[in-house]
Amino acid sequence: MGRRKKGRDISGWVVVDKPSGIGSTTVVNIVRRAFDAKKAGHAGTLDPAATGVLAIALGEATKTVPYITDALKAYRFTVRFGAATNTDDAEGEVIATSERRPTEGEVVNALAGFTGDIMQVPPQFSAVKIDGERAYARARDGETMEIAARPLYVESLELLSMPDLEHAELEMVCGKGGYVRSVARDLGEALGCLGHVVSLRRIWSGPFDAEDGVTLDQIEHLAGTPEIDQYLHPLEEGLADLPEVRCTAEGAAKLRNGNPGMVLTSDAEYGDEAWASFEGRAVAVGTYRAGELHPSRVFQQ
Repeated sequence: MGRRKKGRDISGWVVVDKPSGIGSTTVVNIVRRAFDAKKAGHAGTLDPAATGVLAIALGEATKTVPYITDALKAYRFTVRFGAATNTDDAEGEVIATSERRPTEGEVVNALAGFTGDIMQVPPQFSAVKIDGERAYARARDGETMEIAARPLYVESLELLSMPDLEHAELEMVCGKGGYVRSVARDLGEALGCLGHVVSLRRIWSGPFDAEDGVTLDQIEHLAGTPEIDQYLHPLEEGLADLPEVRCTAEGAAKLRNGNPGMVLTSDAEYGDEAWASFEGRAVAVGTYRAGELHPSRVFQQ
């Protein structure tokens, strides 16, 4: 018999405003211990140097992580022109320099090539796997790898300001799998001046905003107390991008057992992925078909 996990059966989302200098996995562990949760995970890694929204799922909310991971996200970041680094950010070693500096007009014109459906090569120091091993592990050993370009949808990429000749402040809204460091690197190359990220903040991710985030100090201050649950967002917030269907008590019981259940009302169309609720609580996610939901994920809450 397997050993039972210790902790509370608690489900929901914790929106952390991550500080710089700490990894995403470490933040997840701090939150899990503070809430004494049996299970925790996050929706989208942030580099240790980055700040902003890190959405952490507890308990049954971990089943909704893919919907936040796949959602649009917004980043505000600063690029420094004139130097390339081996990490594509300020944490790395400078590997090349340039005396050229772009004008504001040149930057604006270049940004058009980074919107829509583009192909992007992840940084050498990234978590992508190369022959079963993380790229960053091989890069730390001094290896330079050929990393295949990956598709990325960029909804918008705008210049906010150029405080001086060497820096540009940008804001990007993109889909899953985007590397801001790659944008800075490729923008610098396109402008003929090289570039890397010197600051990065994720300002929102799906339905979660940085301005609503809780700090690690706040979490650690209330760790292990009943008051910490005030920072818990409902599991259902992770399903905000899906249409909701409502079901009867009988339909909810069937869905919780993994069987198709009848739904009463729906904004979903036939074949849509939707989530079913009963008395305001999420019961399941699945495919809507002619008055029934066929579940693919079931919530026990």
